[in-house]
Amino acid sequence: MKKILFATVALLAMGAAAPAIGADLGNRNYYKAPAPAYAAPIYNWTGFYIGAHLGGAFSSDNNFSGLSTGNNGNGRFLGGVQAGADWQFNPNFLVGVEGQYSWLSGNVGAVFPGGIAYTNDQRGLGSITGRVGYTWGPGLLYVKGGYAYSDNNEKVTVGGVPTAFVITGDHRNGYTVGAGLEYMFAPNWSAKAEYQYYNFGDAHFTGGPLAGTGNFTTDDHTIKAGVNYRFNWANSTVARY
Repeated sequence: MKKILFATVALLAMGAAAPAIGADLGNRNYYKAPAPAYAAPIYNWTGFYIGAHLGGAFSSDNNFSGLSTGNNGNGRFLGGVQAGADWQFNPNFLVGVEGQYSWLSGNVGAVFPGGIAYTNDQRGLGSITGRVGYTWGPGLLYVKGGYAYSDNNEKVTVGGVPTAFVITGDHRNGYTVGAGLEYMFAPNWSAKAEYQYYNFGDAHFTGGPLAGTGNFTTDDHTIKAGVNYRFNWANSTVARY
């Protein structure tokens, strides 16, 4: 009987002490790591690209020294392709090189007294240019300049009949300058709007005693809108966490 009584007292004493022991241990604190912060993508323009463009071309009205110039001052449709490469050497600056070719609709020319006409079915414009740009994230503002080529197809007619002629002065090869804005609107894709001026110098036209003569400048003002596909985008646009 004494043993049973002693055991009961011991159990009661241990039950009374348990809350005190728990209080001495204190509450457990659980640490929850903060969610990772998302950083906006870093856009890198370094890499190769290919693309296409559409637009219009306008020749100067005074190409033929005041002679009647057909549709020189009117717009002509153009469409073409481009390929190039950029190197972003600074967070806000890049340099690049681009080759471009545009097919042209329509023609330019001059009408001389006596039904004499010079016509250039200018089939296309080509260029190889360097460019320098300022970029902020997905946007790029750039200037460009370099070599230009005019794909000329010329003829002289007298009363509608083709006749021989001579042109002195190289108006196939020249220079070009331009400027534009490009924007990365989706992975691998960018769109651009661009103005480009082409100048192929002065030339002197001689068509013999019947065909007459004339001095002219071959130049073109162009406005283009285009789209580029950029390679290795996954290696160029990096998201940091």
